[in-house]
Amino acid sequence: MAASRVYLDHAATTPLDPVVRDAIVATLQDLPGNPSSLYAEGRAARDALDEARAQVAAVLAADPGEIVFTSGGSEGAALAIRGTAFAAAREGRRHLVTTAVEHHAVLHTVQLLEQRHGFEATVVPVDAEGLVNPSAVVSAVRPDTVLVSVMYANNEMGAIQPVADVAAALRDHPALVHTDAVQAPGQLPIDIPTLGVDLLSIGAHKFFGPKGVGALFVRRGVRLSPQIVGGSQERYRRAGTENVAFAVGLSTALQRAESQRPLSATYNARLRDLLIEGIAAIPGSRLNGPRDRRLPNNVNVCFAGVESEALLLGLDAAGIAASSGSACTSASLEPSHVLLAMGIEPDLAAGSLRLTTGHRNTEVEIEQTLRVLHELVPRLRRSIARTA
Repeated sequence: MAASRVYLDHAATTPLDPVVRDAIVATLQDLPGNPSSLYAEGRAARDALDEARAQVAAVLAADPGEIVFTSGGSEGAALAIRGTAFAAAREGRRHLVTTAVEHHAVLHTVQLLEQRHGFEATVVPVDAEGLVNPSAVVSAVRPDTVLVSVMYANNEMGAIQPVADVAAALRDHPALVHTDAVQAPGQLPIDIPTLGVDLLSIGAHKFFGPKGVGALFVRRGVRLSPQIVGGSQERYRRAGTENVAFAVGLSTALQRAESQRPLSATYNARLRDLLIEGIAAIPGSRLNGPRDRRLPNNVNVCFAGVESEALLLGLDAAGIAASSGSACTSASLEPSHVLLAMGIEPDLAAGSLRLTTGHRNTEVEIEQTLRVLHELVPRLRRSIARTA
């Protein structure tokens, strides 16, 4: 990444931390063994994997045996949802509850269970700020509900959902509670006692770790049908030789994110607020999501009369990397399902912009970004007016 560019898309992915990179390289160089092998090289790899698992568990205040390494947040969410659904289907329980603003890793998995496997699902709506009412979630639960999946913090507009309230209300119900916590590490507390959930999924590249590795917390006693079979790895919950180096990378990144969280969250919140205040001065702008109950590093806005694609290209030409929403739907020309679920009109949602900061960003970069936006948005509107 060129030093002269301003990177404001940390919700999509974060630059690899040099300390994390060094830990990965050292593991690749020094521990070539298969962690399932019994000889010395295998045992050394197993020791590193066990240590990484213990470090992840320590951050989550969980037991190491409750941590499953995955390929990322999407696989973790799919394993949590499909794994618990198929396990409970044997008992005739085939109902799921989720919200309208979940990541597609959750929504598409739930839809697939409905369309191909005979499950039923209730999708709970959100209010104009993108927040779900915990009472509405609990009211949607039925005696045959297998799982309730409510994301911790929204990846597009940053709303922090009342996951702990949902989990507490369902403590005596057989339904399990999963949260997609991909955006939370380094931004919000992620310990299991605070959240009270049964399953929690994260992906390393959202907190300065490598792409291609994640972790899923599975509370002890939760029955999970494996979705990748063929071996006894991960306590029979996910077959395949473990990626020891990336597991080490994830654990290193997670520890660093948690240790730096108090300062990092405060710093990001200051940059976020500078962006919100500066963008509010642009006529026809609208902040999406709550003003206060949002991630410290997230700004999501819409500009009336401007299309996201032109806005992003203009920012890119000015040396600023940003997005219009989830990186997983960046090729789609359709307005964000999250913004539409909040009641935002499609024409306005088509002019959305997401700016997400990291601890390497500076106030000078924020000021530069605001200067560009104050010039770019009116220019794009004039261009549209001339061609209308």
